Amino acid sequence: MSTSSLTSDVVLIPSLGRPAKDFESLAVSLSMSGFRCISIEPRSTWTPHPTFARLADEVVSCLDDTGIIRAHIIGHAFGNRLARMIAGRHPSRVDAVVLLACGGYVDMVPEIEASFLACFDTSLDPAQHTAHVQRAFFAPGNDGAVWSHGWMPEVAAYQRAAVRSSRRADWWEAASRRVLVVQGLQDVIAVPENGRRYAAEHPDEVTLIEIDGAGHAMLPEQPKLIESAVLQFLNQVR
Repeated sequence: MSTSSLTSDVVLIPSLGRPAKDFESLAVSLSMSGFRCISIEPRSTWTPHPTFARLADEVVSCLDDTGIIRAHIIGHAFGNRLARMIAGRHPSRVDAVVLLACGGYVDMVPEIEASFLACFDTSLDPAQHTAHVQRAFFAPGNDGAVWSHGWMPEVAAYQRAAVRSSRRADWWEAASRRVLVVQGLQDVIAVPENGRRYAAEHPDEVTLIEIDGAGHAMLPEQPKLIESAVLQFLNQVR
């Protein structure tokens, strides 16, 4: 396998309890620019007890199955934590990391957490559910209804359990040689201070871009700005 092909493989890890389809627009843009994209669809269940380390190792197993030696890892929201766990446990397999909605250190406020958890409540009236999605995931003025579907409560439950099984230091401090952080200025789940803190702690590795008009959902809110930032970064790396 040539050096150029190694640095053209991109692994996409979606948000908590969300499908890989959330990356559809970004994956198309990356593919048109010559990158090979592998979107990680979370398994529907995980028994008996998942750990964050095992989730990270499973992504690396996917790389093994497809013959990929090194890859760029893009993680959105929950996926940003998992991307860092992969970089920390398997640094030789990671060429660069992109963190979309970098969070995990500065907590959301309780009322936002309540709406965040309600997004996975399948018993809610559709209007109520959309209101919670809007409040927790989307910046004011953006349409939360575009994420009215795709929520996977069982997946979210085991992913949250896996995160709780690890120490924050196991993944928060991890960084590859090159890292792009893309943060929404209206993100009330992964508040902007998360990205700023991470960038300040890794000044030689991290590039921070903050996007106005984007909340935690980010990908459906500002797709063109995110695609432009990610492509510019990965092309520089490549």
